[in-house]
Amino acid sequence: MTGSLQKKHGAIYVVLNIVIDGERKQKWIRTELNDKSGKRECERVLRETLSQYEHTDLPVTSKILFTDYIQIWLDEAKIKVDEVTYLHYEEMVNAQIKPYFEALNIKLIDVNRNVLQNYFTEKYKNGRIDGKGGLSSTTLKHHRNVINQILNLAVRNNIILQNPCQYVTMPKSERYNYDFFNLSEINELLNAIKDERLYPLYLITISFGLRRSEVLGIKWDSIDLENKTLEIKHTRVDSYKVIEKDSTKNQSSHRSYPINNEIVNIFVKLKNDERNNKKLFGKEYIKSDYVFKMENGKPYSPNYITKQHNKLLKKYGFRHIRFHDLRHSCASLLNAQGFTLKDIQEWLGHSDIQTTANTYAHLDIKRKETISNTLTEIITK
Repeated sequence: MTGSLQKKHGAIYVVLNIVIDGERKQKWIRTELNDKSGKRECERVLRETLSQYEHTDLPVTSKILFTDYIQIWLDEAKIKVDEVTYLHYEEMVNAQIKPYFEALNIKLIDVNRNVLQNYFTEKYKNGRIDGKGGLSSTTLKHHRNVINQILNLAVRNNIILQNPCQYVTMPKSERYNYDFFNLSEINELLNAIKDERLYPLYLITISFGLRRSEVLGIKWDSIDLENKTLEIKHTRVDSYKVIEKDSTKNQSSHRSYPINNEIVNIFVKLKNDERNNKKLFGKEYIKSDYVFKMENGKPYSPNYITKQHNKLLKKYGFRHIRFHDLRHSCASLLNAQGFTLKDIQEWLGHSDIQTTANTYAHLDIKRKETISNTLTEIITK
């Protein structure tokens, strides 16, 4: 709640700013202040009045539906967050949150803890759109984040007195067991797909532990063949549409790698292929600065890579892992070669080492075995 001091008909008032149903309204409260009141006294009265009404149950008469207020929040979020984040919000709201509360036809002011608890319980049991069970606790945390932001906005706009989302009990988080290929499987995979068009993309992805959005975001300005470096600074992300960003997931994701002669030769070949394809397709060639693309120049979409990945694993008889698990495979190879979690953190571009430790704690078992054997040997002598 905000307010100010204003003079009217010779008296000084505290004017409170209240927003109801998206409309700004004012409440005028007469004070004992006058023209002789000092600045400190005026500030004290304003501060105390604001404090008093912050904790007063103002009459709440808003008739706005919760689903309508969700759209108000979305409209505000659109100018605050980047396009990728907004599209994730929009997709989540339209696919899951809005349909549930539209069926309830519930007002914003009637959304309490029990209503929200029922939502999360139902989604945990039966939330999947394909009807095959419930949503994961991790997914529901994203839902809670959105609903919490919506209700926080309603509190700031003085439509509701408090945010009931803070009292909801969430499902217990499950530890995800990351799958990955070991060194032998990686070697077999790369040998199997040696003649496939996507081989260079796989080699770069595994060598540097890149996210799908990062490897697809590599442009020619990311590569310095003379100094033998590769810079990760662009991304291509899927949502409702493919989004191209001249930025990475976070600051630590923006990183540079040295590249050896084999990788240099891969990029040189890709550049030569690009030149040949430009001549072959002529005016039909789609110009872009992306490295990984179709013969006609169209950059690979993230969904295309996922579908092709699944086809390649099936074609050559490999067990299924996600394309993103190739990143985890890189981490496992680094760990197996004796590199520390700090090394892995920097190579993968994690924002902090705790993320690396939580994600790859299972990879450190060999070191723990070494510690255990060493201690046992020492104390049993």
